[in-house]
Amino acid sequence: MRNNSLYGLVAMVFLAFSCSEKQQQQQPVKSTKPMTILIQPFKDFSAEKVRKTAEGIRRIYPNIEILGAIDFPDNAYYKERNRYRADSIIKFLDGRTKDGFVTIGLTSKDISVTKGKIKDYGIMGLGYRPGKACVASKYRLDKKNADEQFFKIAIHELGHTQGLKHCPEKTCFMRDAEGGNPTDEETDFCPKCKTFLISKNWKFNSI
Repeated sequence: MRNNSLYGLVAMVFLAFSCSEKQQQQQPVKSTKPMTILIQPFKDFSAEKVRKTAEGIRRIYPNIEILGAIDFPDNAYYKERNRYRADSIIKFLDGRTKDGFVTIGLTSKDISVTKGKIKDYGIMGLGYRPGKACVASKYRLDKKNADEQFFKIAIHELGHTQGLKHCPEKTCFMRDAEGGNPTDEETDFCPKCKTFLISKNWKFNSI
């Protein structure tokens, strides 16, 4: 009788261990692979501009890939204002972006979005929060210091795709432009924003 009880106890322990192990195997494992930024120029954006933008982004975040230039999607062009709709561009890029990657579209053309009652509002960049794609335009930047300003606009929109909101820190890349262009005052992601991005598998050059 005692032996039977012992066997039963051993079987129960083995069964409990097996179930626990099975449950552990079924739990999703969080990826630790660094996020990869895909730099996607459109054909109007020169190779030299791509190189300078990539250099700026790489100073902050090294894990990037540069893709070959492509045409805009046909439905993005807004003939009445000779602009390209940023939301249509993002939808197009999002459909081409796999998990573990985020795409930034680069253009020198004017881009726009609907803002409140304004049907077609010109902007420098757009990124949905969260999302897998965003777009930045060099059209509205002054020639002075334009390259430095543009990479900051690009990395700001990339931050939005990861879930970052606008930041009150004046030197943070996620600062709200509030209709202006404060990029010359921006130096890096603030510690709070950087910590958030690290939780999203961003592996920075420096912390």
